[in-house]
Amino acid sequence: MSLNKDTSKKTAELLLQVKAIKLSPNEPFTWASGWKSPIYCDNRVTLSYPPVRNFLKEEIAKIVELKHGKPDVIAGVATGAIAIGILVAQELGVPFIYVRPEPKKHGRKNQIEGHLERGQNVVVIEDLISTGKSSLNAVKALKECDANVKGMVAIFSYGFDIATENFKEANVELTTLSNYEFLLEQALDSKYINAEELRTLEDWRVNPSKWKQ
Repeated sequence: MSLNKDTSKKTAELLLQVKAIKLSPNEPFTWASGWKSPIYCDNRVTLSYPPVRNFLKEEIAKIVELKHGKPDVIAGVATGAIAIGILVAQELGVPFIYVRPEPKKHGRKNQIEGHLERGQNVVVIEDLISTGKSSLNAVKALKECDANVKGMVAIFSYGFDIATENFKEANVELTTLSNYEFLLEQALDSKYINAEELRTLEDWRVNPSKWKQ
């Protein structure tokens, strides 16, 4: 779920402004998965714009405290959410750790980098939710170390049904600053897209893996 309309639309506006999100319904992108997509999202771009990253940091920190109380630790999901996770931890004045997709092959072979004690309350920060698989993989690693995962807060979600199901099955509460519906609403309001392009973008979301432009 996203928290409130004003924050969600403002987030969408900023992501479009700095081209962290690009919409191209007539010339689709190809994702690493092979899916054809009229949208591409790289929220790391926001880090290059101090006013935007400050907005994201402050809004995520507010959500963390509102939904989960002040956690013992903030955990970022590597690699996309390490930087925003550090900013949020700094804003809240709490320790930071990050979670790799899998344990390192050498050295101490850590999957979780940083100091985590058993039973500590952790909120996970993510930059982007697609299916939720890699995000929930990080949650699983934290739980295996006996962390008390309170929930996850992300910048943006495509809002796929599979992600909703995956988070529900894992019993993890997800809150996002913005999502695909608010993005399309903002893009239409700001004339970034027209009504025909809106229909194309809505069609893609229904069945992204089988979508043909």
